[in-house]
Amino acid sequence: MEDNTKLFETLLERATDYGKVSFELAKLKTLEKTSDVISSFIPRTVVFILFASFLLFVNLGLALWLGEILGDTFYGFFIVAAFYGITSLIIYFFMHKWLKKRIYEYFIKQLFK
Repeated sequence: MEDNTKLFETLLERATDYGKVSFELAKLKTLEKTSDVISSFIPRTVVFILFASFLLFVNLGLALWLGEILGDTFYGFFIVAAFYGITSLIIYFFMHKWLKKRIYEYFIKQLFK
C-alpha cells in the first residue's frame, strides 16, 4: 500500500513539474513571437514615417510648382489633392480586398515564423 502511495506522489510530482515546464515554455514561445513581430514592425514604421515625410515635401513642392505654372498657388494644391482623391478611390474599389489579404498574410506569416 505504501508503494502505491509513493508511486502516486511521484506521479503527481512529475505531472506538476511537467505542467510548470509546459507553462514556462508557452510563456517563452509567446515572448519570442511577440518580440519577433515588434522587432520587425518598428523598423518598418520608422521607414514608413521617413518615406511619408519625403512624399509630403515632394507633394508640397509639386503643388507649388504646378501652382506657379498655372498662375495661382491653390490650383497646384487642387490638382495634387484631386490626384490623391482619384488614386484612393481606385485603391478602395479595386484593390481593397487584395491589400487587406496581403496585410493579413504578412501578419500570419510573422506569427508562425
